Amino acid sequence: MRTTKSSKIAALAVGLALVVAACGSDSSTKTTAAPSTTTPGTTPGTTGSTTPGTTPTTGGTGSGMTITYEIADSANWNDNTPISWADFQCTWQATVNTPASLSTVGYDQITSVEKGASDKEVVVQFKSPFAAYKTLFGGLLEKSKMKDCMDVSTDFGTDGIKFSGKEWMLDSWTAEQIVYVPNPAYKGPRTPDVKKVVIVPTGDTTALKAGTVDFIFPQAYTGIDKELSDPNIKYDSALGGSFEALYFQQKSGPFADKDYREAFSKSIDLQALYAQIYAPFAQGTPLLDCGPIAPGQYCDHLWKDTYDPTGAADVLTKAGWTKGSDGFWKNPKGEVPVVRWMINTGNTRRESAQAFLIPKLATLGFKVKADNCEATPCVFQTRLPALDYDLAMYISTVSPDPIYLTSSFVCDQIPSDANGNKGQNNVGWCNQDASTALHNADKEIDDAKRTADIKTAIKAMHDDYVLLPTLQFPNIGAYRTDKVSGTQKELANYTAFYDWYQWKDVNGDGQIVIGAEQFPTNDCSNPITDCASSSWFEWVIANPVLPGAYLTTNDLTFVLSDMLKSEPVVKVGT
Repeated sequence: MRTTKSSKIAALAVGLALVVAACGSDSSTKTTAAPSTTTPGTTPGTTGSTTPGTTPTTGGTGSGMTITYEIADSANWNDNTPISWADFQCTWQATVNTPASLSTVGYDQITSVEKGASDKEVVVQFKSPFAAYKTLFGGLLEKSKMKDCMDVSTDFGTDGIKFSGKEWMLDSWTAEQIVYVPNPAYKGPRTPDVKKVVIVPTGDTTALKAGTVDFIFPQAYTGIDKELSDPNIKYDSALGGSFEALYFQQKSGPFADKDYREAFSKSIDLQALYAQIYAPFAQGTPLLDCGPIAPGQYCDHLWKDTYDPTGAADVLTKAGWTKGSDGFWKNPKGEVPVVRWMINTGNTRRESAQAFLIPKLATLGFKVKADNCEATPCVFQTRLPALDYDLAMYISTVSPDPIYLTSSFVCDQIPSDANGNKGQNNVGWCNQDASTALHNADKEIDDAKRTADIKTAIKAMHDDYVLLPTLQFPNIGAYRTDKVSGTQKELANYTAFYDWYQWKDVNGDGQIVIGAEQFPTNDCSNPITDCASSSWFEWVIANPVLPGAYLTTNDLTFVLSDMLKSEPVVKVGT
């Protein structure tokens, strides 16, 4: 399963986030920031430099920021009411105030969202600069459909999101299928080419071969090329922002002990794991050594050559650990920790990884047991947010901006009673220096300084043994050439295969059928809460209907959406 890591930037529903995948393995670290205590009021006057769209420039004497959005005249909801400033305000209020909001990062810096010169002009005031502003307002809520924007926890029932500001609208959602039809009120350039898109609960290559589905988006695994061998089937792959990793939950349990965590991490032979599990399908893609991020400007390749069993034994011995007659390490109290390794049941790649590594770890003195359950709701909606595991393995799908690191790894984003169980820091890691660096990076509009802050935080993750990255995952799209065409244009996109509007119905049956390896259950349809922590929820429930200020691209950048008339005007300094 894939999970979205969202900084609420809550998963394109409310913003661009980091998604966790169950079947393929994705994880959404919850990060929680304190909700804003400022109620909407008069927008303070601002002065300073303005730059449309691109990096804001500093001006004025203060430290705040103002963004003015111009909504396109043609931007309407499916009930033909105009998308307005009030929908921006409602989305902000819901994100920072709804109990168990997935994350408030970025939104917690907003002090007001107000009407500008008209209902189509939105003025957003921030208490400090926010570098990742393009990730905000990625999934607007229709205010008129919410009972109370300050708490939308009960606004979404089993029939899903029944409003839309995009080219599609939800027709029906049952345990058997999700059906989308074109939104007749949509006036933008993304007009669908097909009459209906149907999503069914299967990502199986067998279903594709049988012709019961037209397209699947499976996770890569050994032998998938042979399974997709068929004269009527084609597939392609692209490297994007998805990566798999092993995560050490350190708020409680065995990995709260840093010595044990370090020794355990050094005892995992990633090269052997790669050769056994990843090499058969990786097509030469090497081990990922960047930590919680894809290769690029923030990668210092710190996770090279992490396997050091001799060093691991030395760490524990110096800390007073000894090996018992059974060969397992005992702490100074004479206790043998038992590590609960959680994956989603049915993921054969991860199950194979457990079968391969658990015996090897036992020979080095570490007792590990498989502690698995179904992807949803167990792993990604229940146990990860509750930090109810010791070791987890999943794929994270990240937005083009590194803001997701804040939602996933800062101290105030660890879900707890104190913060209303908001946030995506599902590893329970708290390093104050790293948190400060990430919070500074969120406000830093100088790219070089921001990069330095992010690298500081990633270095701390390496030194604290927070995770072990394994592979930057290829996204695979497979389709029947006798039924559909045009499906391979957005495989690397954060929003994956979200460009259904331009797919072609080849066989003329009036529909395109997509198989979902992780079919969202309609008892969890809220895009503000933990429902949105799964990538498949984002891909097939939130993204198709919730409009946003920006869209992501196949080359992992942002572009203005057709909901806006022009690039927003950004003022830094008050």
